[in-house]
Amino acid sequence: MKSDSPANIIPINNGAVGNVLVVDDHEPARTSIADILRQAGHQVRACSSAVEGLKVLEAESFDVVLTDLKMPGMNGVEFIQAIEQRDIDVQVVMVTAYASVASAVDAMRYGAFDYLEKPLQADALESLVARAIQHGRTEDRHTAVAPTEGQRSPVLMIGSSRAMQSVRQRIAQIAPTDETVLITGESGTGKELVARSIHAASQRAQQAMISLNCPVLAENLMESELFGHERGAFTSADAPRVGRFELADGGTILLDEVTEVALPLQAKLLRVLQEKNFERIGASYTTSVDVRVLATTNRDLRNYVEEGSFREDLYFRLAVLPIHVPALRERPGDIPELADHFIGEATRRTRCAPCEFSDAAYDLLQSYTWPGNVRELQNIVTRATVLRAGDKMSADEIRPWLLGETEQATPSANASTAEIQVGMTLHNMEQQLILSTLEHFDGHRQKTAKALGIGVRTLSGKLRNYGLAPRAKTAAKAA
Repeated sequence: MKSDSPANIIPINNGAVGNVLVVDDHEPARTSIADILRQAGHQVRACSSAVEGLKVLEAESFDVVLTDLKMPGMNGVEFIQAIEQRDIDVQVVMVTAYASVASAVDAMRYGAFDYLEKPLQADALESLVARAIQHGRTEDRHTAVAPTEGQRSPVLMIGSSRAMQSVRQRIAQIAPTDETVLITGESGTGKELVARSIHAASQRAQQAMISLNCPVLAENLMESELFGHERGAFTSADAPRVGRFELADGGTILLDEVTEVALPLQAKLLRVLQEKNFERIGASYTTSVDVRVLATTNRDLRNYVEEGSFREDLYFRLAVLPIHVPALRERPGDIPELADHFIGEATRRTRCAPCEFSDAAYDLLQSYTWPGNVRELQNIVTRATVLRAGDKMSADEIRPWLLGETEQATPSANASTAEIQVGMTLHNMEQQLILSTLEHFDGHRQKTAKALGIGVRTLSGKLRNYGLAPRAKTAAKAA
């Protein structure tokens, strides 16, 4: 029986446009893909071989690479491996007329964000590229951690504070097991890095770690992404699709921000954890997998359980081995060490001369509250490396770049003046806080969500409940 389509509703682009490199030895296909993406507003460059593509990637910066699988000389999977080896910061999408379980597994296990099958549908291509750009700009670029060969190498975790020593000790304790791990912590603290560390130190390190960034997926797409679908399962299912659990068979799957999994789908997720099997959408057979599950969240899952938005039995299945990643403000002594590390990374990536921070600048950084945590520090260091290459940064130069020095304090003050009355329900208080914060940021949803400590998708859902439609473009082609 066919199910309602999780993929026949086209995700809204949300304005995610960027620089795209198209690599395909077939000139008509290369031109067609480039034309579609240019019409969608992207800046596009095209190459006829992976060797040429690598040279371009080493000289220029791109958000997304679309590469064919079957190419002379260096094929698509080898191209992805070469990008990984050179640590080029880009999302890779595999495009192939020879899509199969094997090619999808190889592409995604070696770091591809996703794959598409030829002949391409313009809407599907535009949607996937926009999603890849959004993922690359908000998260670590990897959707997978490729299998290691030979001896396992640990993932570098910076920081000598007692808090980080405790995290490393916990990782060493839980990594050798196959138990499920729940990684908690604020946005930007490095939860995905902890997950990669656990995988790299596990018995599954020679297999892939496949990740799914739950917040970037619409609810109606998530089941297909997790479990796959059969051909003909719904209107636009022209070919079977391999889900992330199947791709991760033998290795590890990371469910990033697991609270974004819709309540109806949580039952199917619970079954995989308990029984290690599932059905693709539209399938009449069961698929068994051997997968270790890691999950992250920046929320208090126990509150979600109490509210009824997260299954209690799933919570207990996920939280077998909990590990908490401390906020950067809780380990200020690690900031100079982290900054030095990020300076080195930014220098290699941007080819700029390294900058320095004065003692006063370090004092300022260590006294700052870091609402964006380690990710915010990395952004500031990168900005300093590019704009002040070879110079020494003073505290006064850095201060205007610190979000908490300007935008963060004001909404708190505004929120405190909100009219709260005895007897007001928690729902009404929440609504008043959200709308006041949204007004402060002139309707900017990302800034509002960050100030409130929630995801943009969660914010949009709450605004929908208040009768306010999300501010997004309408997909004319979906009409």
